[in-house]
Amino acid sequence: MDQDLQRTDPRPAGILLGFSIFVTAVGVFLAFLDWGDPAKGLERICLFGVGGLGLLSFARHSIYHRSDAARMQMETRRRNNFQIEVGFANLAWGLIAFAAVGWDWGVPAEAAITLVFAIYLLSAALLLVFVALDPDEPRRGPDAWVPVVNIGLTAAFLAFFALRALADANVDPF
Repeated sequence: MDQDLQRTDPRPAGILLGFSIFVTAVGVFLAFLDWGDPAKGLERICLFGVGGLGLLSFARHSIYHRSDAARMQMETRRRNNFQIEVGFANLAWGLIAFAAVGWDWGVPAEAAITLVFAIYLLSAALLLVFVALDPDEPRRGPDAWVPVVNIGLTAAFLAFFALRALADANVDPF
């Protein structure tokens, strides 16, 4: 891929974001299909909603950081180390989610990983509320609320399925 295009064109990051939304939606759909087995539903959420989303977010934030910056209307002329660091955090969550499911660490481990990611996403959604309300922010208006809703719903689904599986396994999360 042409380096100049990757640096400034928001489309590659937009495509990765679309895949992220799709993969997460698949996880939520499969978790609802496994309604009678909360542990299996959590496993689907952990695989897709944390593992898949984490790896795709790593690629978007770290590998395509300039494209993602352009997508978010941020500075694109230099490397954004903080955005790359966020990508590495997503990579860690994604890999540990795959490990928890692949090595059958069980409901408490999968729920803990999923809840940590849900709290992170909820925090990001709250931050985006301030962005949407900031009069000096170029990303204001009705479109600014789309990521708030998207990320907030993702966080809610992750937390719901994690807490549901913990309750079903008689694990007191508090």
